[in-house]
Order: sequence, then structure tokens, then C-alpha cells
Amino acid sequence: MPSSTLSVLIPLFNEEEFIGTLLERVIAAPLPAGMNKEIIVVDDGSTDESATIVAGFCDTYPGIVRLIRADRNRGKGAAIRTAVEHATGEYSVIQDADLEYNPAEYIELLTPLVDGLADVVFGSRFVNAGRRRVLYYWHSVANHILTTLCNLVADLNLTDMETGYKAFRTSLIKTIPIRCNRFGIEPELTIKAARRRARIYEVPVSYEGRTYEDGKKIGLKDAFAAILVIARFSLIGDLYKDRGSEILDSFASAPRFNRWMADTIRPFLGERVLEIGAGVGNLTRQLARRCKRYVATDIDTEHLVRLRNGLLHRPILETARCDLANAGDFLPFAGSMDTVVCLNVLEHLADDAGGLRNIHGALRAGGSAIILVPCGPELFGRMDVVLGHFRRYRKEQLRKRLEETGFRVEKILDFNRVSRPAWLLNSRLLKRSTIGRLQLKVFDRFVWLWRRIDHLLPWGPTSIIAIARKPDPSN
Repeated sequence: MPSSTLSVLIPLFNEEEFIGTLLERVIAAPLPAGMNKEIIVVDDGSTDESATIVAGFCDTYPGIVRLIRADRNRGKGAAIRTAVEHATGEYSVIQDADLEYNPAEYIELLTPLVDGLADVVFGSRFVNAGRRRVLYYWHSVANHILTTLCNLVADLNLTDMETGYKAFRTSLIKTIPIRCNRFGIEPELTIKAARRRARIYEVPVSYEGRTYEDGKKIGLKDAFAAILVIARFSLIGDLYKDRGSEILDSFASAPRFNRWMADTIRPFLGERVLEIGAGVGNLTRQLARRCKRYVATDIDTEHLVRLRNGLLHRPILETARCDLANAGDFLPFAGSMDTVVCLNVLEHLADDAGGLRNIHGALRAGGSAIILVPCGPELFGRMDVVLGHFRRYRKEQLRKRLEETGFRVEKILDFNRVSRPAWLLNSRLLKRSTIGRLQLKVFDRFVWLWRRIDHLLPWGPTSIIAIARKPDPSN
């Protein structure tokens, strides 16, 4: 079995009484077969001997225990944010620096992740099967209220949102922006993971809660702060560190627009389809119907995970990593596909002709390429830069590129004239770097109207769609 690594993320603040024992338990904790561990301790401005104790463990266990020191105390969320940046393992678990949670239970937390069932696992103190110390009634009431409020916003049925034991695929948590510096990180991560459509599991864990006399830090003001965090993230997205991915995810909330685009290109699909840059599957769900084979590809690991998870029920659908700029990625498809769908990808390549040659090579003789690109160099603005566009195309420019790479262009369609003024306003004049979800939802609500009037508008389109065919020498 290939080896993997667990990153144990420990936020630390004034825990000299417990941190040594905690680290001994973490080091001794059993893991699934073939898994190693790295322990990342972020000292959040401790004023006692906590950091000194950890430094001793770093000397004793070089390469396993690492200490990162913050210049001042910012809070648990800030410490975890720093730890995530330094994590290198396939999986990460948040471990509080006290002794309330037992590292011997890592295997229970990790099993759904290692088995490929989950992206996030919560260790619940309220699911029967573990032991827990009986403590404050009003803490349990507050926890239930906060968990319920968070469930309402995230559309989940968790039993313990505030648990200190949360495990993740590291590649997922690294892409989620963490804004809260204190205990608000708990509802923030929960809401954002849910809205990223992560598969969230709960497993029972034991809990040896401590009293305020023992040094418990979370209090009533943190409960009120958590309510404000839940309210805040119920209203905004902020799901990705990468702005381009944030914009792409926003289009998932525009199903009518995605259906309009799918309906426009569906008449040109064959039975065996290769989709380049499928993203989170906004178009894949629409186009894969009635195909005999559909391969959805992307270069982003998290997009591929989300594609696989969301489309498991479709037996004809496959996923694969495929970079339009890399000819080697196209070798498994050489000469076998009826159709290659490439929507909003070609403009991301410095060498767009090379990308078109790769598409050409994947098609059987007589197969067709469906290429959608942004139209109008005069519209190139801030959002194009954020999205990583090298260019916006004119029709004659796209036609020339396709013909130079061996295609016969059958037609070039105008698509989505209606949004051109809004794109010009947002990207060129206001220099915005993203599209607001509310703006997209309002636009999407009236797609039924846009589809009827789009061809009547007197200005050019926001996008163009080329239908090009690979010549068949036998015809």
C-alpha cells in the first residue's frame, strides 16, 4: 500500500501543563496502515513555557514535530490558518492542545477519508458510542443552538458543529479561505465545506472536557461571536482562495443559464464525448445525457473530486485529468472521440494552436469540436485577468486558428449578447474581479426572456461558439 501522511494541526496558547502529554499521545497514536504523521504546532503568542516544551519535542523528533511561532496572540482560527499553509500530508486533523480529545481515535476519524467516502469528518461528542465527561448544561444548550443555526445555513444535519475534532482532505482545506481568527472558525469551515459540496461524515469520539478552573477558554462571548459568523457566511460566498474558481462556482447557482448553453450545443454532440475543462460539472450534468461514453476532464484536483462525487450515479460518465496544453494527456483518447467540447478553456492557453491540435488528435475522422470562447478584445478587462485569459477572440481570429490546425469550420454561433453591457460595466469600467452571486441569480431568473430576445439585440455577443469538423479522407 502506498504511504500517505497525516498532518496534525495543533493551535497552541498557554498550555504548558498539557502540551507535553498531548504531544506524547499524538506521537504514539495509531494510524491506518501505511500512513505517517507530521505534527505542526502553531504557538499563538504563548506567555508561558508552552513553546519551549514543544521546541524540546522538535529536537527529539526532527522531521516529525514542527513549531511555528506567531508574533502575537490572534486566536485559534488564525493559528489553524497558519498550520494549514504548512501542511504537506494528504489528510489533516485539527487537534486542540489540551487533553479533551483523544489522539488514539485518529483511525476512526480517518477511515471515511481513506476509504474515499468523505472529504470532511467531524468527531461528534453527541453521537452514541463514545464516552464523554458530563459537564456544563448551558454549554450543551449553546452547542445545540449553534449547531442548529449552522445546519439551517449549511443545509446539514450535524449533531456537533462545535467539535474540536475535524479532519479534512488537505487539498480541500488548502483551497478554502479561513477568515475567522478565533473560535468562529468552527461554523466558518462547516458552512464553507457544505457549500463546496464536500461529503461530510460524523463519527463518535470520546470527550474529556475540562472546567474553567482547568483552563477552558471558550465562553459566552464566543457563542455570540459564532452567531454573527453564521449570519455573515449565510450572506456571502467566499468559498475559494482562487478568484477564478470562485467565479466558476458562482455559475453553479445559475442553472437556467447553464441549460441555455447546453441546449445551444447539444444538437452537435456525438455519442462519445470528451469535455475539456469541465470544472465543477455545470455543463456536464446537462450534456452527458443520451451519450454512450462521456469523459469529463479538468486540471484542478478539487474540481475532479467534486465531479466524481457528484456524478457517481451516471455509469457512462468517466473523469480524468487532462491539460489542454499537454499532448500526452490526449494519448488515451487518440482518434476515438466523436466530439470534443471545449467551453471557456482555449483563451487560457498562451499557445492556443497547440491546444487545438490536441483536440484534433483526440477526434475520429469526421468528428467535431465545439469550441466556446469569450468574444470581443475590446471587452478585455479585470475579470479576464483574474480568470487567466490571454485573449478574447474575434470570429475571424477563431476561424483562422481552427483552419490552421486542420479543422473545417462549419459555423460560428453568437451566444449571449444580453450580458455584454454588464460585462463591459463590471470588468472594464468598474474593474471588478468577480461576479456577485446575487447578480448572477437575478440574471438567471430571467434567462427565459434573454433566450427569446438575445438574437434581436443590436450589439455583439459576449461569447462565440465554433462548430468545426475533423475532415474524413474517406468522404
